[in-house]
Amino acid sequence: MLLVVDVGNTQTHFGAVRDGELFERWRFATVRGSTSDELGAALRNLLALRGLELGQIDASIISSTVPELGPEWSEMARRYLAHEMLVVGPGVRTGMPIRTDSPRELGADRLVNAVAAYDHYHDACIVVDFGTAITYDIVSAAGEYLGGIISPGMEISLEALWTRAAKLPEVELDEPRALIGKTTVDAVRSGIIYGFASQVDGIITRLRAELGDDVPAIATGGLAHHIVPSFTETLDVVDELLTLKGLQIVWERNV
Repeated sequence: MLLVVDVGNTQTHFGAVRDGELFERWRFATVRGSTSDELGAALRNLLALRGLELGQIDASIISSTVPELGPEWSEMARRYLAHEMLVVGPGVRTGMPIRTDSPRELGADRLVNAVAAYDHYHDACIVVDFGTAITYDIVSAAGEYLGGIISPGMEISLEALWTRAAKLPEVELDEPRALIGKTTVDAVRSGIIYGFASQVDGIITRLRAELGDDVPAIATGGLAHHIVPSFTETLDVVDELLTLKGLQIVWERNV
């Protein structure tokens, strides 16, 4: 059984692959101070809920945007899974050339998303990941990573409003009742949801003007469901498992 792990700034998403199929997945909050023992205990407990055991995992791979947690996950694999975890980064075969000025700056999760999207379309494509940040990653028809766009995410923007504007209350990310808010909470939600939906549609429209009108755009990330597909018009499909699928593909290219 293969363990695929994506450590994000806000959430950690991981799953189990057996016979080439992702058959279980979990999410939990990313805690930057987690130790390898704490990660091992959390993994064991979550597996047990599905009738699985640590001993059934014979391989693992990780992409991480949190530098201090990568080594802890690797140590967890050595201590509790008895193998070396494959860490997506320089030297790992992905099958995707990176055509940027500084390839080492590219986040592992973004590269993995691009790999999974190209494996699906076998053509030029756009990936939009709704996480702590909203990232746009562009792949050429030849399967090359061309570059991307990064903007603050929805939760970061909500937090900034609450902490920087003294009279605005703390607001949970949720669907607005209408475009024109009748309360402060509704007005903030409308601004966030419709504002980010318009941003996404605007950026994808500009990208398609450069790349071609028929270039598909795929959405992923833990916050995608807040605005896709109800509030956006340019995204073709939502795949919350895209990163985990990409990790599986990268692992297969390195064994």
